[in-house]
Amino acid sequence: MAAAKRAQQKDRRSAKPPVAKTAAPREGSSARTAPLRETRDGGRRLPDVERDDVGADIALAPPAEARAGSRSASTRGQYVYCVIQAPEPMKFGAVGLGAEPAEVHTVHYKDIAAVVSDTPIEVPDATRENVLAHERVNENVMRTHTVIPMSFGTVFKTRNDIVELLRGAYDAFHDVLDKMQDKLEFGLKLLWDRDVAIREVEKEDEEVRRLKTEISSQKGSTYFARMQYGRLLESALQSRSERYANEILAQLRDVSVASRTNKPIGDKMIMNAAFLFLVSRDQESPFDGRVKELGARYDRLTFRYTGPWPPYNFVNIRLKLERARDAE
Repeated sequence: MAAAKRAQQKDRRSAKPPVAKTAAPREGSSARTAPLRETRDGGRRLPDVERDDVGADIALAPPAEARAGSRSASTRGQYVYCVIQAPEPMKFGAVGLGAEPAEVHTVHYKDIAAVVSDTPIEVPDATRENVLAHERVNENVMRTHTVIPMSFGTVFKTRNDIVELLRGAYDAFHDVLDKMQDKLEFGLKLLWDRDVAIREVEKEDEEVRRLKTEISSQKGSTYFARMQYGRLLESALQSRSERYANEILAQLRDVSVASRTNKPIGDKMIMNAAFLFLVSRDQESPFDGRVKELGARYDRLTFRYTGPWPPYNFVNIRLKLERARDAE
């Protein structure tokens, strides 16, 4: 799903403890805070999947009216944030996209509904304000409902188009809602100080230490020694990082439903250490506690812990919409 930063988020850093999460506030309770807060990592689809038996992939064709290239006389359309199970009409207040936040309400087919607001018939710019508004609506709705989040910029011409979408994919939506029932998404990145890690390897690995000494003491060419030193060092760093990541992931399996692993970006993030977890609501506290325990145990790493979010990375909704010019 498209990237979206949380509304009302705070980004705070401290050295100890190296774990943080800010939970989305729920009615009747205040938000929990911790020393470090970071937004989701772009909401990208993750390639490597573990225990993804609850993931869902839906390919949806546009309504027949849209395929025929029909035009609405109105310049206003319907922006879709998510799909929920709700037999009765609902209103969520003026929290939607727009310079003046739009009123958010539901459009129904049987017992499922799209959460929408009025919008111009155009894809909105992915400005910070717009993506925060998109995320804000989904977070508000997920406090009381299981959410199938739609990607940013999903706009339909008419209410009837949305009803046709819900009707045509009714069984698929129901299946995903059942799989995602009371499930939340959390993110966890593990980072280290590369220079500190290198010093630890040099201290513990005899061959790496020997080559470093040889390079520093040799007066002639050190090209081959430096090449060998570099290969050994990178191999040792990768082995160490994978060990950390595997140990931490193993400790979180029994408090999560599924996990996805993203490849790291940059030297500071250790190998295979950007995780997304699908967690049952009733396991949120145990999961939260386990992450903090691990953060204290692995005090040489920095844990960046985010959530809860709607299950953006465990649901893939693909709308097979044709280009407007092809439909004309």
